[in-house]
Formats: sequence, C-alpha cells, structure tokens
Amino acid sequence: MLPPTDADVLVDVRGLHVRFGEIEAVAGVDLTGHAGQSTALLGRNGAGKSTTMRVLAGVVPPSAGTVVVDGHDVAHHPLRVKQSVGYCPDVGGLVPRATPWEHLQLSARLRRLPAWEDRARDLLERFELGDVAHRVTAGFSHGMGRRLSVVLAALHDPAVLLLDEPFDGVDPIGVEATLAVISDARARGACVLVSTHLRELAVEACSTVSVLRGGSRVATLAASEMLGEDGARAYRGLLD
Repeated sequence: MLPPTDADVLVDVRGLHVRFGEIEAVAGVDLTGHAGQSTALLGRNGAGKSTTMRVLAGVVPPSAGTVVVDGHDVAHHPLRVKQSVGYCPDVGGLVPRATPWEHLQLSARLRRLPAWEDRARDLLERFELGDVAHRVTAGFSHGMGRRLSVVLAALHDPAVLLLDEPFDGVDPIGVEATLAVISDARARGACVLVSTHLRELAVEACSTVSVLRGGSRVATLAASEMLGEDGARAYRGLLD
C-alpha cells in the first residue's frame, strides 16, 4: 500500500476546542483522516470522543481551532459537511413512530438519491433488519437501533463515514455487519472514523488508533500496537 498523501486527507482537525459554558469537552485535539483508511477514537466515557465526532458531522460548532471535512470548513460550511458525511450518532437520531424503511426513504429524499431502494434492502438484510423494515422503531432494542443508525449512515456511500459507538449493545451479527460496512467504505476510498471505548473492536475495525483522555489526544498509534495483553497494558498506561 502506498503511503497517504496530502491529496488523500479527507479529515483535518487542528487545535480543536469545544466549550459548553465553563466546561471544556475537547481541549486541543489534532486529528487526520485519510481516504481508504479507518481511524478509531478510543478512550473512556467523557474523553471527548462523541463531541469530536459531532463537530466532524457539522452538528456542533468548534469553539476554537480548524476542522476541515472533505475540503469543507465546518465552521463556515456546515451544510456542505453534512452532505459529505454519513453520521451514526452515539444516541438518538431515530424517530420512534417511523419504520426503518421510512427512515431510509426520508434520508434518500433529503439527499436526492436515485434508485436507492436496492441499496437500502441490501443493508437491511445484512444487518438482519429486513423482517422489521416496516415496524415502528419505538419497540426496537438498543442494539437494533444501533444497527439501523449504521445503515442510515452508510446508505449514500459517503466520502467520510462517522460511526460513534456503533458496537454498543450490538450482537455478533451486527458487529460483523458493521465491520463489513467499514471494510467496504475503505475499499471505495472513503475515510472512516469510529468512536468506541472497546479496544478489541477498535483494533479489528481500524488501522490507526487515536487515544483521547480528558478531552485531549494523548497518542496516535498503529492499531497493531493495541493488540493482546501488551496492547492492553499500553492502553491502560495512556489512560492513567
């Protein structure tokens, strides 16, 4: 594999700060994401992972720093950013009285996707949601909701795929399907970022791991350095 070049950079975060009143949720994060690669944001709850992902998705504005996604500055062109990304939020995002098919239909209409139905059916089947495609999501388990959120994020083959805690409460079939979506996105040249507190799945899903602690990035390593007991010890050391 050839080394990445500047032209391959689809996510460029420099000196990101996010403040909510007196609380600084993100305190100076630098991050780079390349086409065809997947990066995990790994850390404990409260490390700033989800807030960073919300900024990348154009949902939360940065308080300071620069964030460029697919060539668009999120502070000045948040709508362009939202058009470029597929975003699976850590919580929420689903309409309880709508079915999975209605969610997909709305997403396709908003994005003006032609001939989206076959793609939607394929994703629903891969995530074992085909049998509940026309059932309202109010009765879905947490894991089913997570799987549908990944389906919605991947529907339009985005240039940047943002998956925030996609494995939380998900069964092995859902994990396998999510890993396949990540692999497919990388193969077509997308940049993938996965936020999780699960080290083993971060290593399996991604080639690079950025460890966050207290709102700051403390290290960026090859995923292979997080493997096994040695990786577990290294991870604990970064969190202490």
